[in-house]
Amino acid sequence: MRGNSTWLVREIEDQIFLQLRKCTSLQELKKIHAQILVSFLSQSSFLSTQIINICNVNGRIDCARQVFNQVLDPNIFLYNAMIKACTQSLRFIEAIDLYKRILSRSKSGDRFTYPFVLKACAGLVHHQLGKQIHLRTITSGLSSNPFVNNSLIEMYAKVDDLINAQKVFDELSLKDPVAWNILISSHARLGQMKKAIDIFNSMPNRTLVSWTIIISSHSMAGRYSEAIAIFRCMQMEGFEPDEVSIVSVLAACDIELGKWIQLYSEKHGFLQKTFVCNALIEMHCRCGSIEQALQIFKKTPEKDVISWSTMILGLSMNGRGEEAVKLFVQMEDERRVRPNGVTFLGLLTGCAHTGLVQQGLQYFSSMKEIYGIEPGVEHYGCIVDLLSRSGFISSAVEFVDNMPISPDAPIWGSLLSACASHGNVEVAAMAMEELAKLEPDDLGNYVLLSNMYAGEKMWEDVGNMRRLMRNRFLKKKPGCSSIQVGDGVQVFMSGDGRHLRNVDMADMLAMVARKIGDFSSIESEVEDNDYFEAFLFL
Repeated sequence: MRGNSTWLVREIEDQIFLQLRKCTSLQELKKIHAQILVSFLSQSSFLSTQIINICNVNGRIDCARQVFNQVLDPNIFLYNAMIKACTQSLRFIEAIDLYKRILSRSKSGDRFTYPFVLKACAGLVHHQLGKQIHLRTITSGLSSNPFVNNSLIEMYAKVDDLINAQKVFDELSLKDPVAWNILISSHARLGQMKKAIDIFNSMPNRTLVSWTIIISSHSMAGRYSEAIAIFRCMQMEGFEPDEVSIVSVLAACDIELGKWIQLYSEKHGFLQKTFVCNALIEMHCRCGSIEQALQIFKKTPEKDVISWSTMILGLSMNGRGEEAVKLFVQMEDERRVRPNGVTFLGLLTGCAHTGLVQQGLQYFSSMKEIYGIEPGVEHYGCIVDLLSRSGFISSAVEFVDNMPISPDAPIWGSLLSACASHGNVEVAAMAMEELAKLEPDDLGNYVLLSNMYAGEKMWEDVGNMRRLMRNRFLKKKPGCSSIQVGDGVQVFMSGDGRHLRNVDMADMLAMVARKIGDFSSIESEVEDNDYFEAFLFL
């Protein structure tokens, strides 16, 4: 009789499990859960695990927790599902507490428990707890499990302990690409590019992911010529770029390579992916091809907040602030995407560059009042720029004085530049006083104020500024620019006479100088025989 009852319960469980596998909505899930309750199966770890997985996928972590709490004696599978849900929802402390409950019940985690517990440790940046759990994996007999070991490497890497990450890696009998990639990306993230490249070069079987990581790392580090060169090498070794590798190199592209990538993306159907379109929009905006950026924006299938923000900022940075404002209004009217801090940064930049003072101030107020977005220092900087560019220097100073956060160097620099344009020496001196604390070695600030003094014939102050520059041994950082020519990237440093075609460039610059004509403002600052060096220095 008991055997028949057990068989019946299992059959009901199986039927409900099949319903859960087909479940596509939370409304349907509620009905199935009600069926579980009336069938007296609320203590089934098997069914509860499936419910928690569905809740997790739909972002309903609180519902998942309620279901979990109803089970008096969860099995390890149910614990794992709940720990995974907590970790993926960034509720790391809850995930650790659940793991501790497993231990308190004299149970041990398995190969599915530890990866997510270790992710929680990394999320909390809890180095010591991570090391304790590392010991647990050894005593649990999981020291040879690749999933656990990769999670250990990742945990140590995320808490910046690359020594222990390397130790775990070195002890692996079989090093899979995931382990290699974690080490490469971790060293690159910490700015240890040489080490990252060394590991990449020693990798026996590179994957497309490995190439993408090293390309992306160079792009994010501003090493654009290297990123493009590595991208070319990847292609020569027979790897076809996917949408992720395409995006990783776009940040380093000039317009010509960018156009090739756009054609490649169209051919392979990548333009159906919003994140690829976003990267192409950013590339075109950065290169000044704003019309092409607008075309891609209009064709983007599912515009997200990044799409709108990138396009608004791109218009603003290319002198089309009024269009940026119109695009923001369109975004508000469509009500599909809610703006974020980056959106407002682009919007306020557009207002500042176009002189839309009242609109800029209104949008700044709406950030917190309507959208609940706390302005950051960069947003305050936009308002200072907006007011000072438009000649409202005293209002800009008052705004800075009433800021709830400390103004940074760009804010004072913006005020100094505006004072130079509008001839306000008094406020310029005040801004310079603050900049001297924040950027004591920036020669450009001193030169700007010195030139203002010279313009007002305040020769004593000019002399004081120049003595200050000499006494501090200040020297302007040389400018650097690069241009892609064919498959190579030419890099130029101002004042650098070591380039192979230096004489040709000097002749060309002299010709350009003659065509431009009046360089009296430059010549007044330097001796005649330093003219060429000064031209390079600008």
